[in-house]
Amino acid sequence: MASNLAKMVTPLLRSSLPKLKCVTVDVTGTLIAYKGSLGDYYCLAAKRIGLPCPDYDRMHEGFKVAYKEMAKKHPCFGNAANMPNIEWWRTVVYNSFLKAGYEYDSETLEKIFVRIYRTFGSAAPYELLADAKPFLHWIRKQGITVGVVSNAEHRYRDVILPTLGLNQGSEWDFGVFSGVDGVEKPDPRIYELALEKAGVENACEALHVGDSYKKDYLPAKAVGMHAILLDRFSTVESKLWKENGATVLSNLVEVEKHMHSRWNLIPEEQGVRVQSPCDETNDLSQAVVSA
Repeated sequence: MASNLAKMVTPLLRSSLPKLKCVTVDVTGTLIAYKGSLGDYYCLAAKRIGLPCPDYDRMHEGFKVAYKEMAKKHPCFGNAANMPNIEWWRTVVYNSFLKAGYEYDSETLEKIFVRIYRTFGSAAPYELLADAKPFLHWIRKQGITVGVVSNAEHRYRDVILPTLGLNQGSEWDFGVFSGVDGVEKPDPRIYELALEKAGVENACEALHVGDSYKKDYLPAKAVGMHAILLDRFSTVESKLWKENGATVLSNLVEVEKHMHSRWNLIPEEQGVRVQSPCDETNDLSQAVVSA
């Protein structure tokens, strides 16, 4: 009797939810990942021009300080100040080495910068996570609009995502990029802008998926969206997130299953499937620039 009642109630609960019209997805840590740490690339650039290899940990910490200071002074990669993207990053790179204790002359710093800027303007430091593309394809097959929301500049949109096989029109429909649109996470307005671009008037008809509690989950919920928190590496904080009511899942395969169950979407066996990504894919905990 109880079993039959549960079978009757579950479809009713599903039908009471508004139809899902849009899914927005974070990029770095959710769809793509850094290969190694940022400090590795900064040290390698110095070695390539004949300098002794700087200390990796010092460089990583120097970058974090320089990036944080620049992001505070000129947020959204200098969008409001109409600062050229290359100048914003030049300041960050120069200051990263200075704050790490490496006082190179300007000519040397410029040689290092050129290599770093070129590297991060390509897909070389990134890799596509195994569950990303099938997940995006599955959502779009449901007739649901897909948006990507990222604290990133135009090179993510124009070069990096397409090179990794994530193209507008086939994997995602629209994007909100902080360096392009002038608003960044955790400001809830970035999600309001996403809803506007998607043509969704009621936030309860949209879902956001991302790997940051502060930058993805909380601001998306603040504007009325559904939200799922991705925790690929079983972080210590995930227990607290769950206690605070967050839906926390380990990969996009699990997100798909959850969406099917909650919104009565096409079952996973009828969609596109891949093996769940291995935990050893990347050390995302060392990635500093989150998207």
